[in-house]
Amino acid sequence: MQPERTRLAWRRTTLSATVVAVLAGKSALREGPGVTAFVVCALCCGLWLGFLAVAHRRIRTLSGAVPPAVFTPRHAGTAALCTIAMAVCATALIF
Repeated sequence: MQPERTRLAWRRTTLSATVVAVLAGKSALREGPGVTAFVVCALCCGLWLGFLAVAHRRIRTLSGAVPPAVFTPRHAGTAALCTIAMAVCATALIF
């Protein structure tokens, strides 16, 4: 039961990250395509892709073996870094 809940949590987090990336893109294009806004938006999208890769790998792991493999510190750090950096980029686009 726990792997299923964790898998669903990863899916919800991925959906939230997708919404942040889309809103960041919308915010960047709202005031016209500036170089700085474009670079920050591209960075935000790249971070989203990195988070998506880590989340997809973890979802696949949780769907497979019983018990699932342990989440390595490297992957956890990558997911946390992508999430924090994406939040910083989205905040930079707003202000």
